[in-house]
Amino acid sequence: MRIVGGKYKGKSLNHIKSFITRPLKDVVKENIFNILSHSNDVGINLENSKVLDLYSGTGSFGIECVSRGAKKVTFVEKDKNALKVLKKNLLEIKINNEVILIDDSVENYLSRNKKEKYNIFFFDPPFSEKKFLENLRSIRIFKNFFKNHVVVIHREKDAKDDFKNEINILKIKIYGRSKIFFGVFC
Repeated sequence: MRIVGGKYKGKSLNHIKSFITRPLKDVVKENIFNILSHSNDVGINLENSKVLDLYSGTGSFGIECVSRGAKKVTFVEKDKNALKVLKKNLLEIKINNEVILIDDSVENYLSRNKKEKYNIFFFDPPFSEKKFLENLRSIRIFKNFFKNHVVVIHREKDAKDDFKNEINILKIKIYGRSKIFFGVFC
C-alpha cells in the first residue's frame, strides 16, 4: 500500500491483515481520485476541502486526501489495532497539523458533532456492516455538508445496499470485488 498522488506520492503505508479491516487497494484508490479530480459528474475540488473519513482503518483514503491538498481530514476509527497503524502512518509521513483522529464509533462521533460540515465523505465500513446507512441518514438530517460536496462509499460488488432515500447516486464504478458509489446528499 502506498500514497498514489500529491506531495507524499510513493510513500509506503502500513496496513493490517485481518478479516475485519481490508485495505483500499492502490488501483481502486487511484481511480477514486481520478474521478474526484477529473469527472464532470462529481465536480469537487479536493484542494482546501474538509474530509470526513469514516471507518478509517489505517487511513489510506484520508492520508491520500492530505497528500493531495485537503485542508483538514477527520479520521474516525474504533478498532484499536487499525488506530495504532493509522497513528503510525501519520507519524512516519510526518502529518500532524491537517488531521484530527477520533478514537470512537462513527455513530458516537456523528451524534456529538452535529454542526461540523464537510466537502468529502468517505464511507468504508466492513462489508457486513449495515449500520452505516443510519450514519448516512444522520449526516443528511443534520446537514453536515457544504453545498459543494461528494459522498464516496466503498462496498462489496454484490452488496444490495439501498441509498435512494439518503443520497443521489452520480456514478458507480466496479473494480474487482469493490463497488464504489459517488453521490450527493438528497
